[in-house]
Order: sequence, then structure tokens, then C-alpha cells
Amino acid sequence: MKYRTTPYRFLQKNWLLVGILCCIFTAAIYPKLGSKQGPLRTEYTVKYGAVFIIFLISGLSLKTDTIFKTIQQYKLHSFIQCFTFLFVPLFAIIFIKFLSIFGVHPWVLKGIITVASMPPPVSSAVILTRAAQGNETAAIFNSILGSFLGIVITPILLLFQLGSTTVVPLLDTIFQLTTSVLLPLIIGQYLKTYTDVNIHKLPLSTISQSALLFVIYTTFCDTFLVPETGLSALDVLFTVFSVLLMQLTLMLISFNISSRFRRYFSPQDIIAIVFCSTHKSLTLGIPILRIMFHGYSHLSQISLPLLVYHPTQIILGGLVVPQLKDWTHMQGSKRPPI
Repeated sequence: MKYRTTPYRFLQKNWLLVGILCCIFTAAIYPKLGSKQGPLRTEYTVKYGAVFIIFLISGLSLKTDTIFKTIQQYKLHSFIQCFTFLFVPLFAIIFIKFLSIFGVHPWVLKGIITVASMPPPVSSAVILTRAAQGNETAAIFNSILGSFLGIVITPILLLFQLGSTTVVPLLDTIFQLTTSVLLPLIIGQYLKTYTDVNIHKLPLSTISQSALLFVIYTTFCDTFLVPETGLSALDVLFTVFSVLLMQLTLMLISFNISSRFRRYFSPQDIIAIVFCSTHKSLTLGIPILRIMFHGYSHLSQISLPLLVYHPTQIILGGLVVPQLKDWTHMQGSKRPPI
């Protein structure tokens, strides 16, 4: 009997990872279905559908007093933003010097520098933090804050590191963040406070993770439809390995450093740090690259690390969620003073 229940327990504990693998497999079979301008119209159903649902559920589940307390955690927010916009770009400079020893394509190296300069995403880091039972409110706040800071900081970083810069589409970015993140959060808080919605009877976690799986599916559909990059198979393999090594190293560093400051950060805070400080936004990254390198024959090559980074961070996140959840339970939930 114990043998029979083992697969069920595995699926119950790792269903998000299994779902991610299923999304990859399905996207590989028929990528046009979930691509932009495809039958599912993902340019609308993702931004104003799946992402809206994710943050609507966050608004329904978050306690209002918790939101205000989290905003006051300036040490947590400072750590995440400094790691995102200072440590990661500096790490990338050292990392590409190491990679250049092995003859990695120079435009791929520039692509890695570009990835390191990007702000965090506003969906994957939040949902993975929630799935690992981390500080979801902090993840939401820092994802939004990082996106706004990226409007100014990312062009400056690119100017110093690549010698070229661009203007991030300010109004478009603010509109996207408002309609897909802030608005559903406000609606969710309003419904929770002023209506009789019984959130305890709704499978909110399952719905939000299902919405994330839809986002993942569409991401891989676009990834599989990427045009020929002009790189050799060995260059592509080096890129995948380099991005994977970079992400694993950054996640380990962020976890180990933040764990040393347990007097300031709870285990739930540390989980938010691991995801928010190491994830990078494809939504803002691709438009920036297209503006910066418009007309360049190397655009597809320099875009490859970002295209690889985005799905890889989701896969790695799915792998570590069960371990981080177990670690949180072992550590307890005592919160340090603000």
C-alpha cells in the first residue's frame, strides 16, 4: 500500500514542476498555438488574463495589515534591489571573463551582460514565492519596485557596461504595471474587505499556479519559435550551460548571504529574496534589446541568453520550491523585528 501511495505523494508535492515539464512538452509539439499572434492571442490573454488573475488572487489572499508592515521592511527591500541592480551586474562582469576563457561567442557574452542589467519580472517570482510559502507581499512589492527602478537603472547599466543605452518605454511600462498588477491587487483587496467572498472555500493557490503554468506554456511556445540565431550548436549549448550555471550560482549566493542575516530576515523573507533578486524580466528585456540593437545582424545572438534565462529561471524555481517549502517548515515562521 505504501508503494502505491508514493507516486501520488510525489505528484502532490511536485505538481508544479510536473506541470512545467508538461508545458514544455506541449509547447514543443505545436508552438504556434501559444505564440504571440497565435490562436490563443497570448499578447492579450497573458498580460490581461493570466497575470491579472495571479494578482487578483494575491489581492484576495493578502491581509491589509500585512501589506503595510511589509512596506516598512526597508532592509529587505534594500537587500533585494541592491542584489538585483548592483551585485548581479558586477557578478556578470566577472562571470563573462571566466566564460571567455572557454571561447564562448562574444555576442553571447554581451547578451549575458544585458540579462544581468534587467529588472525583475512581475509574475514568476511572485508565484514561486507563494508556492514555496515565502513572503508573497514582499515579492509583489519588490517586483513592482524593481520594474519602476529598471526604467532608470537598466539604461544606465547598459551605458556603462556596453557603451550603448536606450530609453525604456516609460508610459507603456507604467500602463502594463497598473493594469496587470496594481489594478487586480486593488480589486482583490476591495472584494475581500467589502464583500462576502469566502476565500477559504476557493482553491486560490491552485488557480494562481494554473495561471502561471499558462504563462510558462506561452513562454516556451515563443522560445521554440525563435528564428535561427546564426550560432553553432556548440554556441547554443554553451549559452544554455552558462545561463544555468549563472542562475544556480546567484540563487545559492543570495540564499547563503541572506541566511546570515536571520536577525533581519525571516525564512519567508529569504525565499522572496532568492526568487526576486535573481529573476529577470523578459517582458521588459526584449523591447529594450530590440530598441538598442535595431538593425544589428547580431540581435538574435545577443537576445539568446535572455530567451534562455527566462524559462530556465522558471524550471529551476519549480525544482527548488518543494525544498524551500520544507526548509521553511523546519525553520519555523518567527519574524524578526522590522
